[in-house]
Amino acid sequence: MAKPILVAQKLNCNLPQTQLEINRCSQLAYENADKKLNQAYKQLLPNLERPRQQKLIAAQQAWIKFRDNSCEFERSGYEGGSIAPSVYLNCLEKLTKQRTQQLQEYLKPDR
Repeated sequence: MAKPILVAQKLNCNLPQTQLEINRCSQLAYENADKKLNQAYKQLLPNLERPRQQKLIAAQQAWIKFRDNSCEFERSGYEGGSIAPSVYLNCLEKLTKQRTQQLQEYLKPDR
């Protein structure tokens, strides 16, 4: 008798069905936001004079610590729950998008 073939379902982030899928979609959304942040940062950095580059690097490092700590605090309200990862990842995505917008403002010619 032939064994049944298990077909992996394609992840539909427009309509996730389980908490696991929600968590995975949250991960993908954050990764996409982080990619855009890194693009903006890498575009901005070489356009700055050296002293401003150093200040941006320091600011970015401080911002990453702030973002991670802030989202860890937000997640802690759901400690032990299956929703905790998506709460953390949604927070990371939201703050990362905000920071990307800030960096993109610096890329405008009038700045």
